[in-house]
Amino acid sequence: MGLHLLPIDAALKIASSLQASDICSLGCCSRFCKQLCDSDYLWESLTRERWPYINVASSTGSSSSTLAQSPISMGWKSFYIQRHIEISRRAQAAVKFIEQYSPSSPIEGGDYLRTIVGLWDLKLSFIDAQMVLFKPHLNELLNLVGLHYCQSWLQVPGNEIIEALERCKISERQVSVKWWKLGRWFYGFRMRDEQQTRRVSLAALVAEEGEDVLEVLSRGAVNEVLRVQVSVGEPFASN
Repeated sequence: MGLHLLPIDAALKIASSLQASDICSLGCCSRFCKQLCDSDYLWESLTRERWPYINVASSTGSSSSTLAQSPISMGWKSFYIQRHIEISRRAQAAVKFIEQYSPSSPIEGGDYLRTIVGLWDLKLSFIDAQMVLFKPHLNELLNLVGLHYCQSWLQVPGNEIIEALERCKISERQVSVKWWKLGRWFYGFRMRDEQQTRRVSLAALVAEEGEDVLEVLSRGAVNEVLRVQVSVGEPFASN
């Protein structure tokens, strides 16, 4: 049965189960479908699902002129599309920064954490992070940044992150993390600084077995940890 034969409420209910890309495709099928898929009802639902923190009463709280516009004034579909374009464009700064590192060049822990803070400043949602950073053709460090941001900053449950990693076919990709810890004191003498290296899959980082590595990445060089490096290649050569 075609959607045009259904009551409008029923047709909207069916369309509301689709993703944004599917709704756009459906809107090309007929005049009725176009009118249906332009509905504020659909696009408000999609917007609130993707960016649940948005304050529709005034603005989004962003300094960007595009992101600060209200969906009430411009319509939900236009708001969704413009926000998607703007966030994707601005997130590319993080992508370009990480991509300058070759597999043989580790990134320092401080630079790594600053990249994640930049994503937080953009207020990327879980869906945004998947669309921008969970792509299999990207550098593994970008996959890691997306995973870490979702887990530590957005507090997304681990099972949901693992499902997203598997759906995007990046769960088994691996990264190497190396950190130096201050040597312990022994009978009045401080021992040599300790060095640890772990190579772990993205899925394992979210699971219990990777908690210690993710904790080191979250803290960076503080307290007893003197330095942290992350690499996508084999465990680090001496440097």
